[in-house]
Amino acid sequence: MRVSDIIIGVILLSQTTVGALGNTFLVYHYLLLYFKGCKLKFTDWILQHLIVANFLTLLCRGVPSMVSVFGLQDFLNDFGCKLTFCLHRIGRGMSISSTCFLSVFQAITISPKVSRWTQLKAKSPIFIASAVYMSWILSVIVNIAFPMYMTARGKNLNITSLKNFEYCFSIRHSSALDIFYAVLHSTPDAMFMLMMLWSSGYMVCILYRHKKRMKRIHKSNFSFRSSPEFRATKAILFLVSTFVFFYTISCILQTNNSIMFNPDSFMVKLSSVFSACFPAVSPFLVITH
Repeated sequence: MRVSDIIIGVILLSQTTVGALGNTFLVYHYLLLYFKGCKLKFTDWILQHLIVANFLTLLCRGVPSMVSVFGLQDFLNDFGCKLTFCLHRIGRGMSISSTCFLSVFQAITISPKVSRWTQLKAKSPIFIASAVYMSWILSVIVNIAFPMYMTARGKNLNITSLKNFEYCFSIRHSSALDIFYAVLHSTPDAMFMLMMLWSSGYMVCILYRHKKRMKRIHKSNFSFRSSPEFRATKAILFLVSTFVFFYTISCILQTNNSIMFNPDSFMVKLSSVFSACFPAVSPFLVITH
């Protein structure tokens, strides 16, 4: 086993362990609040969907990659390969959509009363809740055909016609078809990313204008910095910026691996590392904020 494999294996083990503990703590926290009869905020409801997406990503991408890096590569059968890749794709899609809806909802919440979004404030939880459920359905539909091209290792397989993804194989297509599938699966994610960046930019503009306005009112005793809206907005902006950073690198690596005729083994492992970064880090961002 190479030194690079050992390092990546340790990183994946640490990510999976720490991420599982962090997300489990959040599950315990919300269950405790539920049994106490506490009323949760709508942002907490969106975060619960994000927690489910984090578990899917860690269990269906982080764990198999970690086991494969440490030398056990034939531990999944054909059904296991198809299931893990499908669930990982669904969890990945829900991770970006949940983070996007969290950002959009907070942007609507802190929008000024004179804004055109004022009428949406009362109805935004209904609209966004419907969008979250719809995104689960769309994520399943978009990725349902993805496992058809995945297969487990086998003695009778023609390796030259398959792409090696460490613990599973993928049927090799033409370059044009690989690019088409890469664009097809990236389009919904790109739309969510643009919505996320737009809503985050909108929140930054609101906070900047409010800060300038407060400087002019010297006699005002109101501190927007201490308000729950400001703290929630700052936390969500921090969560979104972390997601964009890790997701962008992960997307570049995954697109590169899907387009390449023979993906490099190190790049495949590195893609698994960055795919597990946000699910491992995000629960601690939520806890600290």
